[in-house]
Amino acid sequence: MTPSKPKPKNTLRPTGKRPGPATPQTSTQAATLDLAPTIEALGLVLEMDRPADVKLSGFFRNYPKLGSRDRAFIAEAVYGVLRHLRSLQVLAAPPTPRRLLLAWLARHGGRNLREFEALAHKDDLEWLRGLKGAKLDDQPEAVRLDLPDWLHERLRAQSGDHLPDLMAALNSPAPLDLRVNTIKADRDDLLAALARDGLPATAMPYSPLGLRLQGKPALQKHPRFLDGSFEVQDEGSQLLGQLLAPRRGEMVCDFCAGAGGKTLLLGAMMHSTGRLYAFDVSEKRLAKLKPRLARSGLSNVQGLLIAHERDTKVKRLAGKFDRVLVDAPCSGLGTLRRNPDLKWRQTPESVAELTAKQAAILTAAASLVKTGGRLVYATCSLLTEENEAIVEAFLARHGDFRPTPVSELLAAQKIPLEMGRYLRLDPASHGTDGFFAAVLERVA
Repeated sequence: MTPSKPKPKNTLRPTGKRPGPATPQTSTQAATLDLAPTIEALGLVLEMDRPADVKLSGFFRNYPKLGSRDRAFIAEAVYGVLRHLRSLQVLAAPPTPRRLLLAWLARHGGRNLREFEALAHKDDLEWLRGLKGAKLDDQPEAVRLDLPDWLHERLRAQSGDHLPDLMAALNSPAPLDLRVNTIKADRDDLLAALARDGLPATAMPYSPLGLRLQGKPALQKHPRFLDGSFEVQDEGSQLLGQLLAPRRGEMVCDFCAGAGGKTLLLGAMMHSTGRLYAFDVSEKRLAKLKPRLARSGLSNVQGLLIAHERDTKVKRLAGKFDRVLVDAPCSGLGTLRRNPDLKWRQTPESVAELTAKQAAILTAAASLVKTGGRLVYATCSLLTEENEAIVEAFLARHGDFRPTPVSELLAAQKIPLEMGRYLRLDPASHGTDGFFAAVLERVA
């Protein structure tokens, strides 16, 4: 948060009150921030009983007169604390929401001690003076990297010396990635149009359809968003479509479609021809696809609500599909840049439940693939048990499927990524969310 004007000395102004109705502000008042709403929001999110974005959305609904600047600060601070929660708990002991917020502001929020003078007690000021340069060398690596012990153990075993770089990237905010809808726009033309609107962007290094914006501008009302020229989508997610590589006129299934980001990508790659089914078990998620589909200009997409992966609707379509994408429900640990609460909300037990579900979904989705057809299994997880282990167990049980090395498919599409049998992306190495994908072909 960088105001255009210098902040007054009392930038951080506690009131101890809950946020109330908005009142007209002078220019001086508008430059101040009241920490009480942020402390309240942080306390709610730290209950960890629901996703952080859901808790924040509910908080903002309860206080609709909070200004956009206040909302942005609250979200930034809450997510900042979640990213660095374990180390902040050590530094802020006792780790109350107020002390965690102060510690984040001092250590990661770019605040100087003078800004705390009107806010902190004398004891707090002494503590804050030592906080910026405080060392955590005597703490376990899991604390220094802001991980729970169980997850640190698994990621250390998988990543080795790459782990500190990986966590530095995962503990940083994600950039804003866009996917050009080729039904309605050309990437170079859209780049130029965004630049004219003061929204500089660059072409992504891997996805031929991707743009990466500088900063985080609001795009919901931009004319090119409203006319369907682009969608917000991480580069790694876009690459899953390149691996499936659907063609004109084919019959294709997005088995776990959610709100349809990948469905729309596949439909555009098919040039709005053939038939594209979007399966999901959530009517609410599929409902979110409808306005996006209307903007996209696609006419080949059919949403299909299923009760579970063994639904009779799935069984009736067995062996009919040329291509099937399974972006399986997973721990989401590859998306910690966007969802830092997941590392604190997931457990070994929840991951074990997910792996059982992933194996069942992959088996059901595979039944849809015709001989000679292609299946892509993907997750946004970093954990081997949700990725390679699921695929290898499936291949051991299904001799009619064989893996196609991802390296071959990427090379054929001139995508400059060095991969082997599987796709493995992470933000430290590739600037994307963490993704895994395996490409399987059904043989006679």
